[in-house]
Amino acid sequence: MEAPAAGAQHAGMDALPPPRAPAFLATVARAPHRLLFAVGAGNVLLAMAWWALWLADQRWQLSGLRQPAAYAGWIHAVVMQYQVLAPFMFGFLLTVFPRWMGLDELGRWHYVPVGAGLFGGQLLTLAGAFGPAHLLHLGAVCTLAGWVAGLVYLLRWLWRDGGRTWHAVSCAGAMLLGLAGLLAWAAFLHGGDARLAFASIKLGTWGLLLPVYFTVAHRMFPFFAGNMVPGYVPWRPLWVLAAFWPLALLHLGFELVHGYQWLWIADAPLLALACLWSWRNWPRAGAGGMRGNRAQQALLRVLFRGYAWLPIALALYLAQSAVYALHGGFVLGRAPAHALFVGFFGSLLVAMVTRVTQGHSGRPLELGGAAAFAWIAIQVVAVLRVAAELLPDPMAWQALAALGWLLAFTPWVLRSLRIYATPRVDGKPG
Repeated sequence: MEAPAAGAQHAGMDALPPPRAPAFLATVARAPHRLLFAVGAGNVLLAMAWWALWLADQRWQLSGLRQPAAYAGWIHAVVMQYQVLAPFMFGFLLTVFPRWMGLDELGRWHYVPVGAGLFGGQLLTLAGAFGPAHLLHLGAVCTLAGWVAGLVYLLRWLWRDGGRTWHAVSCAGAMLLGLAGLLAWAAFLHGGDARLAFASIKLGTWGLLLPVYFTVAHRMFPFFAGNMVPGYVPWRPLWVLAAFWPLALLHLGFELVHGYQWLWIADAPLLALACLWSWRNWPRAGAGGMRGNRAQQALLRVLFRGYAWLPIALALYLAQSAVYALHGGFVLGRAPAHALFVGFFGSLLVAMVTRVTQGHSGRPLELGGAAAFAWIAIQVVAVLRVAAELLPDPMAWQALAALGWLLAFTPWVLRSLRIYATPRVDGKPG
């Protein structure tokens, strides 16, 4: 039997439909925000599914899960900060840095390693949480590889810009502190010094997440409001950022040395700063009302209402510090931290990612049903998780809050993943 001619072989191969998996992956990897938001969206559910299972098992002894090689609560904190929220931050920053500075954007193979490292790092970490300790180490290494890859490009843009864009300087500084936190976690896994795990968690909160969120809100939220509210006057003086950083680092320093009775020294002015910014920038519609339809107006409102969790969280930190200074007790437990994490970070995650996803997919800048459900549900989850510290049987309430997180985010995540996996509706690139 004779072999078919080479031309016939090629003709037959050309006639076959292209494989679906590579086309799907190519679409997801078409832009930094697509890939990294998809990674973050998947991580949102995977991380909390493990944590909900762990909490439920510890409370009701469902399947007898073993304590991981590292304390499960520490793994939860590290995963949420460095592997769930970080991909969204990298996706946003790798998209806006060149636009803020007027520089060239990245190609696909620049940011694909960032997404692969962060996603692979979480998968390995969660697998390690079920027992194999070496997977925790591999997860840390993989996450570090993705983090360094993304940070190199952020710093390269910053160098080319000469440090003139202060919001970019602020975000890059936070991502550098995040790298320090990840290194501390990796060192803890290698040597077992619990102080390094503690430092990693605190650096993730006060050195990484809060500075990035505060900086992005400072730059972007007044701009968004100016597009929607006639006569709106944005208020974003750079001295607000200049005042924020030393106060956040002061809080971080007190946390690292366990100086809880002194946290109020940093938290009181931080609270005043957050309230001032919110009051000056709150979108107040005049007689003519806001532009756009109700869904477009709602997308703006959830940004500022989500921001309102920051003063609430800081007030709880302030109260905790005052009580500790007077009586030496943590009467609020982890309530202030979860008002910050679930209330502030969670609410703005839904609001900001929805806005970027809608705009960069050619869709109207509207909140939409899935995002509205996620945002409203996360308010309930935040209140429940804060209250869990004060209610009888707190672990049961914590498990319920974790399940509530899954319920809140699942429709939003599924819709978002579908958008990232399909071309823009307006036919434009990106």
